[in-house]
Amino acid sequence: MTILVAGATGNVGRPLVEQLLEAGHQVRALTRDPAKADLPAAAEVVAGNLTDTAGLAAALSGVTAAHLITYDGADFSPLTNGEELMDLAEMAGVRRVTVLKGDLDKSPLERAVEASGVDWTHLSPVEFMSNTLEWSESVRTEGAVREAFPETRSAMIHDADIAAVAAVALTSDGHAGQEYWLTGPEALTPPEKVRVISEELGRAVRYIELPRDEIVAQWRESGYSEEDVEFFITMRTNPPEAGRTPLPTVQNVTGKPPRTFAQWVRENAAAFGG
Repeated sequence: MTILVAGATGNVGRPLVEQLLEAGHQVRALTRDPAKADLPAAAEVVAGNLTDTAGLAAALSGVTAAHLITYDGADFSPLTNGEELMDLAEMAGVRRVTVLKGDLDKSPLERAVEASGVDWTHLSPVEFMSNTLEWSESVRTEGAVREAFPETRSAMIHDADIAAVAAVALTSDGHAGQEYWLTGPEALTPPEKVRVISEELGRAVRYIELPRDEIVAQWRESGYSEEDVEFFITMRTNPPEAGRTPLPTVQNVTGKPPRTFAQWVRENAAAFGG
């Protein structure tokens, strides 16, 4: 089979391309700029994006399974062309789809996928471990992390584990009609994350608690909308149970335990000056 991976240079798309190739599958990697993709040579890299339905006909030709994302990779706005996209996919012969959710609410693409005739699997990860890269500059330059909400626990997941679940759902039976909530093996607070970073780097990294008002002001100054700010606050003050509770989904689907945050830090130590 040929598998289309949308968002192929993203945090989930890149390891998904690599894992599918390692398993011997043909991969067509969809990206806005193939010249900058830097993907494995075995991948067929094609230009395009999910917002341009008409431009996807060639990319979908001969594809039997596809990994999709619910948002525009350029500005993270929800896709609005779900019905057109799924009509095109079905006409091309796509029979199996995974959908990486970007929000708690059901997106137009998810609804279109569910109404189509394809086998679908929704992937609902909680916080990505890669979000921690937001701390990399302050860790490198100050040996410190400034963050609010110190008691909030997150069962964050390694991006490659999201990809691993997608790879299984795209290439094997038994996953149609499922929504998989995906977590890592532990739920950590910000101070606990900082402790892990310090231990893995082998040097002191301090946690400095910020007042809630200060971090909210920083979000607004960074250009986040009021809707985004409210979402961030909710996730830190009243997160869904799955967001703070380690689940066995990765183990159940892939047969392998989810990667730990310590492993993620070791893999990304250079970003933190390690």
